[in-house]
Amino acid sequence: MSIRLYIGNLPQTFEEQELVALLKSVGEGIRFKSVLDRETGACRGFGFANVDDPKLADAVIEALNGKEFGGSALRVERSERRDNNAGGNRRGAPNAAGQPQVARKAVNKVVHSDAKNEGAPDPRWAGELSKLKDLLANQKTAV
Repeated sequence: MSIRLYIGNLPQTFEEQELVALLKSVGEGIRFKSVLDRETGACRGFGFANVDDPKLADAVIEALNGKEFGGSALRVERSERRDNNAGGNRRGAPNAAGQPQVARKAVNKVVHSDAKNEGAPDPRWAGELSKLKDLLANQKTAV
């Protein structure tokens, strides 16, 4: 059974071949796959390496944990596998209490409110709102 290693703190722009070469400098038989963002296709800053030999896995951790790579100190550690029952239940499958789970869309969450009694805009959008106000103020229309 192979050992899965978490390799984190990867720079946003890096060549996967460079990291694979770094892994191969420790030993042969290490397979690496970076985790990509679904929308952009860019690396999310971490990935996983599969190693068949436990001694080689320990050697990879020893050699690369904290090592500088692309301006960042790598974080290398054993990845803990999730149980099939933990955290990854499908909607409708019973949870630990035997109750069926509620679909996420059925939960009513209030992210923001358009109520007039609010004094300030949502801070997440304050920059965009000020840009819009400036554009509107600079706009001249013929009446």
